[in-house]
Amino acid sequence: QVQLVESGGGLVQAGGPLRLSCAASGRTFSRNGMGWFRQAPGKEREFVAAISWTSFNTYYADSVKARFIISSDNVKNLVYLQMNILKPEDTAVYYCAGSGRYYDAGRTITNYDYWGQGTQVTVSS
Repeated sequence: QVQLVESGGGLVQAGGPLRLSCAASGRTFSRNGMGWFRQAPGKEREFVAAISWTSFNTYYADSVKARFIISSDNVKNLVYLQMNILKPEDTAVYYCAGSGRYYDAGRTITNYDYWGQGTQVTVSS
């Protein structure tokens, strides 16, 4: 059984940093794409960042580009999202996602097959 568990969410002041972690268990994702998505109240789940299994390709939503960094440790089956210069509009539940089918799943939400339970990130102004 595949399980993705996020951690690192919390309350932070605008301008501050926060790092999210995602631990994968049940199967190795070393050859699969991983991503982060987020969902704010009343809004659809949206793409934030993704990384290919080689870590050669990374993708970012325009709204987080130059502020967020996605990385992975394929040996430990961990994926990270370093979030810098956080803004109130970054407030959302952040979800880790893994693809069972693609080495490089990119921005497309339907390319992802496994999801974590989500971790709340709240940015105060």
